[in-house]
Amino acid sequence: MAKAGTLCYNRAMRLLHLLLHNFRNYVRLDLDLPPGVSVLLGDNAQGKTNLLEAIFYLATSRSSHAGADRELVNWLAVEQEPLPYARLVGRVRRSEGEPAVQTGNEQTIEITLSQEMNNGLRFRKQIRLNGVARRAMDLLGQLNVVMFLPEDIGLVYGSPSLRRRYLDVTLCQIAPPYCQALSHYNEVVAQRNALLRDLRERGGDPGQLLFWDERLIAHGATLVARRWKAIEALDELACQVHLELTDGAERLHARYLPSVEHDGPGDVQSVALAFQAQLGALRRREIAAGVTLAGPHRDEVRFLINGVDAGVYGSRGQQRTISLALKLAEVDLMHRETGECPVLLLDDVLSELDAQRRRFLVHRLDVGAADPRQAIITSTDLHAFPAEFLQRCHLWRVQLGRLQPLAAP
Repeated sequence: MAKAGTLCYNRAMRLLHLLLHNFRNYVRLDLDLPPGVSVLLGDNAQGKTNLLEAIFYLATSRSSHAGADRELVNWLAVEQEPLPYARLVGRVRRSEGEPAVQTGNEQTIEITLSQEMNNGLRFRKQIRLNGVARRAMDLLGQLNVVMFLPEDIGLVYGSPSLRRRYLDVTLCQIAPPYCQALSHYNEVVAQRNALLRDLRERGGDPGQLLFWDERLIAHGATLVARRWKAIEALDELACQVHLELTDGAERLHARYLPSVEHDGPGDVQSVALAFQAQLGALRRREIAAGVTLAGPHRDEVRFLINGVDAGVYGSRGQQRTISLALKLAEVDLMHRETGECPVLLLDDVLSELDAQRRRFLVHRLDVGAADPRQAIITSTDLHAFPAEFLQRCHLWRVQLGRLQPLAAP
């Protein structure tokens, strides 16, 4: 296999146009986005990260920062308009870079958040693809993105739930059936936990769990098998990227630790058999605890540097390098799995990298004229970039939710 830095990206997704209305601090934004690398320059709290969040939201219908959708609606609209709303529209072209791009490859994604009548705290989400109302699940895969945030360093040392969420967001974009299995699995866990609590408090026939066990195993085994495959691929790809980032000094490995105790191959059938046996062994403990004690909702992923757990013993710099390598490997994974390179979103990534890692990242991003990839980077300082690199970029200044084109220095 070619090195990570020399992979051939001949097809890519591209965001052609972005329209925002009352999203975060953008009262109105109407922006054509060119191919290649775009750099958003501005001070803190001007809207750079908000723009990246809007693109991520169009791709996943999930916020990268907000705890509730109402936080995404411009606060002036919430305060002043009788029925505040936010609207995001993106025009996307798939398979950019093919010799002849077909008009049918273009999609229009629209998400509207509108306040529910008589409920000022809740906003209703409406999703349309090419003008047709769709579910959030139908959105996945229409625009694939990989987003790197400064806080993504928590993927290495933070709670297991962060790593599970990272896997879920990645795999839902790559394989929408994974998202369906995840949705069904979460529903089953909730129903099964309710029954476990009822058995603990009121007693009854534990045989009632068999119905939910069957569904838990079916959906859970699908998730475990797919995660297994993804971690194997990320382990290979991230190791290559990390070797280049560290000039060969450190070797990274990603280790998947599924909650389902399993020593065999990671296929659905073998995982299902192991899951079934484990649930049987845990029956009494689960009833006593009132919760499901095994399954993908308790999975873990660990990152090792030269065999040592970086989440426990790694330095801040090592953890940041791992998170960056993981995100760049995710780009390669999506390209491998879907045949198209995702849009790369990098939020203030260069500010905490040393000179060697900056050079590597800039080299990865410095696409040629025939390269269809698209990346959007935010920064507070253009001096973080080589002047010759900026000559090939598209530059904007972001100030108070407005964008102005800039000439390269």
